[in-house]
Amino acid sequence: MKPHSPLNAEKHHLSGLLEAIQRCVYFLDASSQTLQWPISGSFLAQNKKDKELFEALAAINERFAKLQDTLGAAMRHSLVLSGEQADSFIKVLAIFEKAGVVQSLEAWQIARAARNLAAHDYETDYDLVADHFNALYEQQEMLYQTARAFVTYTQQVLSVSPLSADFSQEFDAITLSKT
Repeated sequence: MKPHSPLNAEKHHLSGLLEAIQRCVYFLDASSQTLQWPISGSFLAQNKKDKELFEALAAINERFAKLQDTLGAAMRHSLVLSGEQADSFIKVLAIFEKAGVVQSLEAWQIARAARNLAAHDYETDYDLVADHFNALYEQQEMLYQTARAFVTYTQQVLSVSPLSADFSQEFDAITLSKT
């Protein structure tokens, strides 16, 4: 195979996405570790001017979304390499559910719904804000399991690994301890 072939370019792109997944897991976990879970509305109300707290919450919101988006993009891309076709993301999820990568379509959709109910910066009902972040925290384990299963799948089925090992050790420690 030529070093600069279209296939190698596609594999290289997937390798980059795999590294991004590992990085997302690492930073999402780091942000989540700064808080005592579950959080309560009264805790948020008492600390409503705590910049570090709300920066951590904003980071969790962003990193959760980034991890789920990156996983989705990588799953779609891996199907190109495997010769599978899926004209909708539901079909992508169904393929990966059948392969044992995604726990279930419903679990993925629950995580997506939790994420889409993003607590807005202008929200002042701290109980709702706490509920949102607690829901994201509860869904992290499923995303970590999916990330781990997907990286393993790409290594075993497509012979594609993360572009670098920069986050591999931490990714393994996080995803193995949370699954």
